[in-house]
Amino acid sequence: MENIFKDKIILVTGGCGSIGSQIVKQLLSYEPKTIRIFERSESAHFRLNQEIKSDKIRNLVGDVCDADRVQHAMDGVNIVFHAAAMKHVPLCEYNPFEAVRTNILGTQNLVDAARKHQVERFISISTDKAVNPTSTMGATKLLGEKIVTNAAISSGKGKTKFACVRFGNVLASSGSVIPVFERQIKDGNAVTVTSKEMTRFFMGVDDAVRLVLKASEMAHQGEIFILKMNALKVIDLAEVIVEELAPRYGKDPKTIEYKIIGLRPGEKLHEPLITEEEAKYMSETDDMFVLHNPQLLQYGVSLPVNERAEVLNYNSKEMPHLNKEKIEEMLREKNII
Repeated sequence: MENIFKDKIILVTGGCGSIGSQIVKQLLSYEPKTIRIFERSESAHFRLNQEIKSDKIRNLVGDVCDADRVQHAMDGVNIVFHAAAMKHVPLCEYNPFEAVRTNILGTQNLVDAARKHQVERFISISTDKAVNPTSTMGATKLLGEKIVTNAAISSGKGKTKFACVRFGNVLASSGSVIPVFERQIKDGNAVTVTSKEMTRFFMGVDDAVRLVLKASEMAHQGEIFILKMNALKVIDLAEVIVEELAPRYGKDPKTIEYKIIGLRPGEKLHEPLITEEEAKYMSETDDMFVLHNPQLLQYGVSLPVNERAEVLNYNSKEMPHLNKEKIEEMLREKNII
């Protein structure tokens, strides 16, 4: 990958989160001039500073909903990675306007600031829940995608390259199922699973961020880069975690019960990564699909036309699922178990 980050000033919103902090860690190896970590949690800044010691890091306490603060943070920036978001489906359902403020209005604040300051590249982190959304979180992330991809069309003579990266669940990230399973095993409680049929896409955080950086180098005009991910049944993941971790806490895996709790409001049983409409204008690399912005057609831009029917079923239900042996192998490779 071409090093587009050397000697650049880079802004990472949500830079203390699971994805944002890994973006910061990987960017440091590319010799940037400075990395501005934009994060509203003071304690999160403190914890990350204890973990990462670098004179290239600048800690900016701020909220993407504060347009003035965003404008100040953007001054002199070359590249933006926008990872700040409300991400938890139940919390977004219960606090819908806060999700709108952060995921939609906050994204617009950043896009406006990037245009004003003539940022070179703007990469926004999205989610599979933005595809045919059934939740507040998914709907707000979909509109966040639209804001970013439309900015690539409506920027006029602006030089900023806008793009999104869309992927599914990140293994062992904050609020994900693996830490929940581990806590339940440790406490001696039943392991809660939404449904024995639930499926999800999963990827290690290091792999996801590596492809985010690769996508940022490829970004041109409003693309959505979709990372190719492994699909699995959540019940299989739970059983692997129980089999591995229960003995560490002095428990027999056979005595651990599984409690089926049902879908939460807004939650899907299976997750698609691509819609049928999107797949019409898609190209492909070894590790990602690239959705090209169909709005470009009205400006006479020729887009690739996809004719591969199988990508229309890029859904966690339809894709081959990792068996328990492969799941265990993946978790060991990522040092999660």
